[in-house]
Amino acid sequence: MVTAPAMPPARTTERPLPVRETSARWQAAAAVAGGMALIALQGARLGNWIVDDAAITFGYARNLSEGLGPVVQPGADAVEGYSNPTWTALLALGRLIGLFDHGTIFGIPDYVLFPKALGLLCCGGILVAFHSAAAMVTRRPWVVTLVAGAVLAAIPSFVIWTFSGLENPLYALAVVTLAVVTFRAVLSGRLRTWQVATLTGVLAAVAALTRPEGAIYAAVYPVVVLIHLRRATLRSSIGQVLVSVAAFAVPFGGYVLWRWLEFGRLVANTAVAKRQGLPEIGQLTRAGDLVQYAGALAVLVLVVLVGLALARSSWWRDGLITLLVPLGLALAAYAVLEPDWMAQFRFATPVWALSALIGALAATEVFRNTRARGRVLLCAALVVTLVPSVATLERATQKFQAQPTLPMCFIADRFGKMFNQYADILGVREGSVLEPDLGGTSLTSRLHVVDLAGLVDDEIADFYHDRDMGALREHVFEEVKPTFIHFRMYWGGVTGIAGDPRLERDYVPLYVYPAPADFGGDFVRRDAVTDPTLLAAARDYANENVASTESKINVWGLRKCGDRLTPGQTDLGVR
Repeated sequence: MVTAPAMPPARTTERPLPVRETSARWQAAAAVAGGMALIALQGARLGNWIVDDAAITFGYARNLSEGLGPVVQPGADAVEGYSNPTWTALLALGRLIGLFDHGTIFGIPDYVLFPKALGLLCCGGILVAFHSAAAMVTRRPWVVTLVAGAVLAAIPSFVIWTFSGLENPLYALAVVTLAVVTFRAVLSGRLRTWQVATLTGVLAAVAALTRPEGAIYAAVYPVVVLIHLRRATLRSSIGQVLVSVAAFAVPFGGYVLWRWLEFGRLVANTAVAKRQGLPEIGQLTRAGDLVQYAGALAVLVLVVLVGLALARSSWWRDGLITLLVPLGLALAAYAVLEPDWMAQFRFATPVWALSALIGALAATEVFRNTRARGRVLLCAALVVTLVPSVATLERATQKFQAQPTLPMCFIADRFGKMFNQYADILGVREGSVLEPDLGGTSLTSRLHVVDLAGLVDDEIADFYHDRDMGALREHVFEEVKPTFIHFRMYWGGVTGIAGDPRLERDYVPLYVYPAPADFGGDFVRRDAVTDPTLLAAARDYANENVASTESKINVWGLRKCGDRLTPGQTDLGVR
C-alpha cells in the first residue's frame, strides 16, 4: 500500500490564538524583568560614570527646583543651555521629592543612582512596548521581548548612553511607544481614529521636547496614513492627520513660544553654539557609520529577515511596514545632525531600539513559517553572522570602560574643585573662570563660570554661529575679563585665545601644559594676584595636582566624586 507523502506545514497567515491570561501576564512580566536585568548587568559595568554633559542638565535641574529659574548657576543669566526639557523636568522633580542631588541612597550618590534608575525604568517601558507589539502577532510575545532585550543589552551604544545621565532612554521610550501605538492601530483597524491621532501627536511632542531632532517623529502618523490612503477614506484621513499635527503643535509650539519669550530664541542655545544648520542630502550617507558599528553581516541578516517577512502573505505585513517608517526617520535624524565628538554614537539610541524590535518580530515570523530544515539553517546563519558582531561590540564595551567619555567627576575635580582651591590660595573671594567644560564645574565651582564652548552663554554662542572669533576674543578680554582662564590646544586654537597678545598682557600662568603633549593651561589675571608668595603657592599646588589629576581621567573614570557636589568644594580625588 502506497501512502501519500506528508504535506508541509501551512504558512501561518492567521492571527495568533489567545494564551491563558494569567500565564501570559507572568510570561510578560518575566520577559520584561529578564530584559531589564540583562541591560542592567551591562550598565553596571560602567560603575558610577556620568558623562559631563549630563551634569549641565543636573545644574539646571538643581536651580529650577530651587526657584532660581533656567540658569546653570545661581546668579547666572537665563540661557537655554539644555536641549532636553522633559529630562530636565524629571530630574528637577526628583530633586523636589528628595531622590536627586541630596546625598546617598543605599550608599550610592543619588546624582548617580537616580538618573541611572530612571534610565532603567525607561528600558522597562521600552520592553513593555515591545511585548505589546509582539502580542498582536505571535502566541509567544515573551520570546520576542526577551530576544529584543538581549539585543539591546549587547549593543554598547544603547547601554552606555542609557546610563550616561543624559536623556537617551526617555527619548528612545517616546519613539518606541509612538511606533508601537501606530503599529497596533494599523493592525487593529483603528488608525484613522481621533484617539490614535491625538496620542501619536502627543508622543511626537514628547520626543521633540526630549531631543531637538525628535520633531521629525511628528511625520510618523501622517506618513503611515498616507501609506494606507484610499479614495474612500481621503476626507477622514486628512481630518485625523490634522488632529495629530495639532496634538503635536500645542505642547511643542507652546514650549517654543515660551522659549522665545524667555530667551529670545526659536531654538535652544546649544543648537546655535554647535552651528546646527539645515540638512544636506550628502549627510544621509552617515547612516553607514551605524552599519559598520553593528557589523555589516548582522545588518545584512536583519535586512534579509525583514525582506523575507515582507515577502510572505502574513496578515500583519502592513504592521511591519509601519514600523519601518519611524526607523527610517530615526536614521535620517541621526544622519542630519552635526557629528558628535563623543564616542559610541550618542544620537543613535532610537535606531537600536527600533531595530531590535523589528529584527525580533521579523525573525519570529520567518522562523514560524519555515520548515524544520530551514529553521536549522536560519539558526546557523544567525550564529555565524551575529557572533562576530557580538565579539566586536564586547571589545567596544571594554574599550569604553578603559577610556570613558569625559567623566563628570573628572571635570568636577579639574575645573571645579581645583579652581576653587586656586581662588582660596590667592584670596579671590569673588571671581569668574573661563573654560569649556561646564557640567561638573557648574555643580562645584564657587566662581562664576563663563562657557568658552558657548553652550550656556548666548553671546559666545552667537560668535560661534557667526564664525567671528575676533569678536569672541574681544568679548573675553575687554568685556568679561575673567579672573581665571583655562584652555587646551583645541580651544586655544579654534578661538585664537592662545595667540592673542592680551593673554600675556593681562594674565600670568599658574600651570602650562608641557610641550609637545598639549598647549594651554591655567591662567589668572595679573590684577588678581596681590602677593607673589601666594602666586608661588598656587603654582606649587598646580604642579602637584594638575598632572596627577589628569593622568587619572581613565583610571578613575568610573568612580564617584563624593556624596554630593556643592559649590566651593576643594577635595580632589574622592572615591
